[in-house]
Amino acid sequence: MEAKATAKYLKGSPQKARLVVDLVRGKKVEDALGILKFSPKRAARLIEKALRSAIANAEHKSATVDLDELTIKEIFVNSGPTKWRKRLRPAPQGRAYRQMRRQSHITVRLSDGKEQEA
Repeated sequence: MEAKATAKYLKGSPQKARLVVDLVRGKKVEDALGILKFSPKRAARLIEKALRSAIANAEHKSATVDLDELTIKEIFVNSGPTKWRKRLRPAPQGRAYRQMRRQSHITVRLSDGKEQEA
């Protein structure tokens, strides 16, 4: 049985979120929640929220799902829209760059390793 959750338009750059996602990829759900809870990275809170959503989707999909058996089959971060703010940032040789505010999309897919009957 598989369950999926997607969190979209989250504050924070995808590059920084991928550092946290790489820590939990392929782990059991309980272990992943423990890692995310004690991670000092800001993106860990957002990833934990997406993971808990996928767990809730799995429970809703099948009443007999065992949470101890669930593992993170696939988790990845894509970049969302970038907002160019009107504030300026100093740049080399007297130039100025606009500030960029990046957003992320996080997708989590859980599996218990069993095939669902049709």
